Amino acid sequence: MLSFDEMESIARQLISPTQLNKHVTYGQVAAVIQCESGNVYTGINIDTDCSMGFCAEHSAIADMIKHGENRIVKVIAVNHHGKIIPPCGRCREFISQINRENVQSEIKVNKEQVLRLSELLPFDWKNA
Repeated sequence: MLSFDEMESIARQLISPTQLNKHVTYGQVAAVIQCESGNVYTGINIDTDCSMGFCAEHSAIADMIKHGENRIVKVIAVNHHGKIIPPCGRCREFISQINRENVQSEIKVNKEQVLRLSELLPFDWKNA
């Protein structure tokens, strides 16, 4: 299993802010996901003027699903300023719906802190 420091290094290498055209940019955020198997999947964000893009975590999850995996043990995302950032609310919910056990995933939310996804979704509607 990779450490969060190793995962952060991988994410930093993927950062490449690019203007694709006047309506689309990509590469401002990179995410790295490690699965229960130990396999690692990566993704970058795509932003569009009309909000049809997606987050780096979604991109990494798509790669993971494509390879037949769904149990995430670690997640980290880094922005183009080099700052570790937590997943947005949409990504938190998406991760939790891919596999119910993913609420136990460790999420690096900043340089000093790792939280479980369940701590970022304290009142999960799926538990009702």
